[in-house]
Amino acid sequence: MATDYGQGYPLGGAERGRGGLRRLPAALRAPLEGRTWCEFLYVLLSLPLSIAGFVFAVTMLSLGAGLLVTFVGVPVLALGLASLRGFGALERIRARTLLGVDVKNPHPLQARGGFMAWMGAVLKSGVSWRHVVYAVLHMPWAVFSFAVSVVFWTYGWAMLTYPLWFWVFPMHAGQDGIQIYGDEGHRIYLDNPFEIGLTSATGLLVTLATPWIIRALTTVDRVMVLGLLGPSRLVSRVVELESDRGVVVDTAAADLRRIERDLHDGAQARLVALAMDLGLAKEKLAEDPEAAARMVDEAHGEVKVALQELRDLARGIHPAVLTDRGLDAALSALSARCTVPVDVEVDLPARPAAAIEGIAYFTVSELLQNISKHSGARRASVDVWKVDGRLMLQVIDDGRGGADVSSGSGLAGLAERLDAVDGILVVESPVGGPTVITAELPWRG
Repeated sequence: MATDYGQGYPLGGAERGRGGLRRLPAALRAPLEGRTWCEFLYVLLSLPLSIAGFVFAVTMLSLGAGLLVTFVGVPVLALGLASLRGFGALERIRARTLLGVDVKNPHPLQARGGFMAWMGAVLKSGVSWRHVVYAVLHMPWAVFSFAVSVVFWTYGWAMLTYPLWFWVFPMHAGQDGIQIYGDEGHRIYLDNPFEIGLTSATGLLVTLATPWIIRALTTVDRVMVLGLLGPSRLVSRVVELESDRGVVVDTAAADLRRIERDLHDGAQARLVALAMDLGLAKEKLAEDPEAAARMVDEAHGEVKVALQELRDLARGIHPAVLTDRGLDAALSALSARCTVPVDVEVDLPARPAAAIEGIAYFTVSELLQNISKHSGARRASVDVWKVDGRLMLQVIDDGRGGADVSSGSGLAGLAERLDAVDGILVVESPVGGPTVITAELPWRG
């Protein structure tokens, strides 16, 4: 096994620093490493804590249900559920500390309007009732885990170290060793060297197997903590969608501001100047036809420049070639404008949804701009294909590398845009290159 016991656990740091245990196979070093002892401590603490949680949950639920005929039962239930949420917070801390489980806190109660509103929020919260289910289900499992772990751990170490303490029996107990069978006429003891060695070897096997047994038992605890004490998937999805909606709104607003700025500073200013030049040419037409002709000729050139700027702006909003001919032709035209040679390969059975197609186009556009400006690459490639209902993009260049999404660059904004439509951006860019950027988008055809 390649599992590294001790990684991420508080008791394993010193062992990693020494480095001695790490030279042993994982199966041999597991009984001595920090992860094993953390998980064993978790199992030991689970017994008293789970019993206390179970008793409290059953008592408060029974008391609250019995008092529902009066108004008193409602606040009793609410206080019981709130207390169990506090118990769940303790369990999450314990799971993070001893099991290394990355479990997030559930979303807090949304209660406004005083104690009555708070009681209603607690009673209607699915998180509260999942804490009750955890308190009830975890107790029998904790008892079972405690019994199995303690038995295997105790008997394993006891048999492994039997050659060191078997002398206690003949010296203080008046018998030759551990008695494994006995009746009125016959008794069997573990007392000769072969039996002592066999007992120790059996203890070694049990001791080596115990960490993996404990790990299997605590895997169930991990599942219960994540499933019952963490945030619900539905609520997490709602929060994620709200965040994505904010990203989409911000992105749309930024695009509108960019378009307005480009129109104001570019084509609009050029057309205003063009109108003024044509007005002057009109005034000079009668008195100086040659000067007027020169001014009209200059204005004609300005019209061409303004038209080109408007075409570029329209291409930046949504290129006509993408609408008419799809990604293959649009990306080929886009790569032709890149400063480095780009190989484009598009293998799609059909066209995806128009919105996804546009996002894919602008993703490749921004990545190729980054290659032109920052990579120092000599060649690049763009591959587009479909797999399992997802649109895949991959842009590769042989530049200097070092691209990083977390550095707050344009890649971070691109990753947010993709995330807003359930897309993914993966960047592999070691220093010295090559850079491989893969984007995954829903197909939605």
